Amino acid sequence: MTMSRRTWAAAIGLMLMTAACGASDTDAAQTAAPIKRIPLPPNEFIPMEIEATIDELVAEINKSAVQPMQIAVLLKSLHDFFAPIATGANRAMGELGVSGRVTGNVLGSTDASADQEQSTKLQTEQIQQALAEGAEGMAITPFGEGNVAALDKAIAKGIPVVTLDTDLASSNRPIHVGIRSYDAGKTAGDTLLKMLPKGRGTVLIHGWADPVWADGVYRTDGARDVFENADYDVLVHQSIYDDEARDVEVMRGKIEDADPPVVGLIGMFADSYRCVLAADAAGEPGLPIVTFDFAPQTADYMRQGRIRATHVQRQYYEGYLGPYIAYGIKSIGLDAVKEILAPQLVKDSLFDLGVGVVPSDKVDAYNDFLGEIGAEQ
Repeated sequence: MTMSRRTWAAAIGLMLMTAACGASDTDAAQTAAPIKRIPLPPNEFIPMEIEATIDELVAEINKSAVQPMQIAVLLKSLHDFFAPIATGANRAMGELGVSGRVTGNVLGSTDASADQEQSTKLQTEQIQQALAEGAEGMAITPFGEGNVAALDKAIAKGIPVVTLDTDLASSNRPIHVGIRSYDAGKTAGDTLLKMLPKGRGTVLIHGWADPVWADGVYRTDGARDVFENADYDVLVHQSIYDDEARDVEVMRGKIEDADPPVVGLIGMFADSYRCVLAADAAGEPGLPIVTFDFAPQTADYMRQGRIRATHVQRQYYEGYLGPYIAYGIKSIGLDAVKEILAPQLVKDSLFDLGVGVVPSDKVDAYNDFLGEIGAEQ
């Protein structure tokens, strides 16, 4: 059994091959139609500036000659945090496929037991396999630096590679779609800061300190600087993501031992709902807590008023932009794509999606929005 069949699965319903699949480029051009985006229902949570940029990119692609392209979208997973990314990628691939421009699929790991090293190795093999099967463009949520060599080899052959969510800045990828991690952490810190009592106190950050994951460190540092600049003491607890019980127990001890006492908690990742469990274990259920992402547990605690706000990363748009940017680079060129992306482009390569702040009184409205666009986590 091959690695692909054993540990990777195509997103259901993707495989949107055009009628021109297997035919000549001339036949594909004759059957191609203008790209028509599937409209989203009006909603306060739609980032209108990003929508305007996508509309401009699609309009410019529609002006160019049709160039059929096979794209592979490789995700760490098709579930949980990555499910909205898969939804967005599927939708973009579908729109590009119906117009006669793109064939391909969205793949995600199904081996939840693999550690970081194993996952990186498996994804490198998947990159190589996708290229061997004819991929001419790629959007990927990479596992780590171990993927750099395989991606750079593809880029050297002229294949556009767009990284999503996790960046590989050491690679030659032309565009990364994600967030400015430090600024995102600062935004979350500012949200909690308004809820804290005046005077001395300690803020516990459920974050990341290991430089193996730079984005996690940057996000944590952004929040840390907010509180230290406001003269609070800060304790950074690195998430023990694969052991919830241990994670909560260590945080409980830090809350109980803190001097001055903990006056608030902030979580920087999808597992940050654990801050509620730690506060309860320490006998401090009234502490203000803010979090990141929109895991089901986070939404439940928001409904209870235990988490007062969360910060969402717009994963749907990460997935949606990946295929469009990869195809745009082939269709109108990298410089033209960057010019269109300029309103959100940082340091010439990061498409900054920003973060949205969802207060607890809007948890159901935001959940309904995700349901409307098919991007539940």
